[in-house]
Amino acid sequence: HEWNLLTDAKYVGLDNYTEIFNDQRFWTSLGTTITYVLWNIPLQTVLAVFIAVMLDRVQRSSWLRGLFVIPWLLPNVVVGLVFLWVLDPNLGIFNVFLESIGLDSVAFFGRTDTAIQTIAMVNTWRYVGYTSILVFAGIKLIPRTLYEAASIDGANAWTQFWRITLPLLRPVLVFVIVTSVIGSFQVFDTIAVTTGGGPAGSTRTILYYIYDQVFERRINMGVATAASVFLFVILIVVTIIQTRYMRADQSDLAEYS
Repeated sequence: HEWNLLTDAKYVGLDNYTEIFNDQRFWTSLGTTITYVLWNIPLQTVLAVFIAVMLDRVQRSSWLRGLFVIPWLLPNVVVGLVFLWVLDPNLGIFNVFLESIGLDSVAFFGRTDTAIQTIAMVNTWRYVGYTSILVFAGIKLIPRTLYEAASIDGANAWTQFWRITLPLLRPVLVFVIVTSVIGSFQVFDTIAVTTGGGPAGSTRTILYYIYDQVFERRINMGVATAASVFLFVILIVVTIIQTRYMRADQSDLAEYS
């Protein structure tokens, strides 16, 4: 339907889908979203696994685990505003530090070649603690006898991680990666308070495109809804591929029994 909230909805068939498929801004926003996902997910997952392993092997204090969750408890808008100040090219603490060691300040949110990567880093900082706690919980489910047997056989910590920890973490990692990818495809609030889709549209993700169709360019609920349905289909397909490729319904624990 074609609907602008002011008049009655008008049936237009597949015209809304035709419009978004012929809109270069839509495909650009989809490409930007994929770029964000490819920056955010690998970095967040690797850091989360590293932190979880360190929490298990080095420090098992509950207060330290709670400390890692604090960024996740903060609203995205607050986190975005804090980093907008910290990374300010003129007065930001980080750029003041760069200048103090002889480097030039960087407009992290103001450059087309760094903006989306910076947003990925900000959201990685916010979510990595929570993700690491989930991975840590998965590590605690692995029987300690497996590590003891591996140590007797002469396996070092690195070998134990690759042969025991990582394979048996697969069900947890599937959950973490699937939910993180779904959340990353829906990134919006951090962008809204830091770059507003700029500079030059370099951070306009698919969700920001939907928002733009409704609130900024024109009140076009039909096109926005069609883009939302397309995003839903993408997430369904990506989720099915991930769960099947990573064998989410299978466990490697039986191999160690």
